[in-house]
Amino acid sequence: MMKKSFLALFLMAVMMTEVQPVLACTSVIVSGKATKDGRPLIFKHRDSSKLHNMMIVVQGQRYRYLGLVNAEDTTPIDVWGGHNEAGFGIINTAAYNLNGDGGDTDGDGIFIRKALELCATLEDFERLLDTVKKPREVNSNFAVLDANGDCAYYETGNYDYVKFDVNDPNVAPDGYLMRTNFGTTGNHKLDQGVERYCAITDFMAEACKEDGLEQDYLMTHISRYLKHGVTQLDMFDYMPENENDTRYFPFHDYISRYSSASVIMVQGVRPDESPMNTVSWSIIGWPLTTVAIPLVLTPSGKLPTLVADDGTGHSRLNEMGLQLKERVFSLKSGNTSSYGDLAQLMNKQGTGIMQRVQTLEMEVICRGDEALGVLRKSKSFKAIESYYDWVDSFLVEKYRSEFGIE
Repeated sequence: MMKKSFLALFLMAVMMTEVQPVLACTSVIVSGKATKDGRPLIFKHRDSSKLHNMMIVVQGQRYRYLGLVNAEDTTPIDVWGGHNEAGFGIINTAAYNLNGDGGDTDGDGIFIRKALELCATLEDFERLLDTVKKPREVNSNFAVLDANGDCAYYETGNYDYVKFDVNDPNVAPDGYLMRTNFGTTGNHKLDQGVERYCAITDFMAEACKEDGLEQDYLMTHISRYLKHGVTQLDMFDYMPENENDTRYFPFHDYISRYSSASVIMVQGVRPDESPMNTVSWSIIGWPLTTVAIPLVLTPSGKLPTLVADDGTGHSRLNEMGLQLKERVFSLKSGNTSSYGDLAQLMNKQGTGIMQRVQTLEMEVICRGDEALGVLRKSKSFKAIESYYDWVDSFLVEKYRSEFGIE
């Protein structure tokens, strides 16, 4: 009976699958008025055809910034999220309904880079929106925060934009807002990502109810929320007995899917803190096989070597995560490549890849929080740089011993 029920639900999920653009990102912003520690958050789960991501530190035209980029784009031309030394942070999700039938554009990443280089406040960002040459060549929900505690979405098309202030209780009564791949002010006949909007709506309602509006919880749980927003099909309800109990499942229209490439969450500062305490929490690589690491802009520009260019033009952590991802998506022919083996990912014996990765991640985040605490109290970056060294050695050794990954 269980197998028949599973098959019926499996087929239902397949039939309800929509053809979605590859750039199927999911985002959340949370006011500092709603978080436990008073610091605002902007979160992005990134989907892309560019599965090799990494972090870079760049001296921009005005400000130095820490950014998420495609591995081959080291110049960079496009940046897909991050923060700068003024405490300004930005992420986006493509909004396919803001330019009418004009469809997608190719300027979103360029615009994010310009904002990181030039902006310190939301007012600066609005000035950039107003003065940049039009058409802007963008179609995005830009989420932006600054060191003053201001935080907002900007639904932005080629000629217009509309601001949604998360600090305004009339706009965000619960202190948070969400976007996927449509703007609320756009042509709703062109909406995309509705099923993920339903999923993130469900997740955030549960997190708010459970007092979970804080960086560690959101960073480690949003991308691992494996419940479909429309069908309510939850992968955790079909967890195999062990890693040999092969059970393929369609990763269609969940927050995490085959095309998921990385996660970034910018954690802003309280008004009494230095903008240099701004943190970009990152998961570089497929979010179910790689760990979250907090990153700040150090005076030296140092980063953990695992998330930066390892000398081959790639992030080593990203590549290790992709090797583990291949164990989950072992089917290669036809349209089967997006069907993952749940037994490899998670099982009742606790030997799944995601389960073991989460155990490693707990240690990484715990030590990261300690290092951030030292930075906030002492204004010294020594603890952060020591933490980066520890992260590199710890994860290399653990991915080798746990998974046989070099």
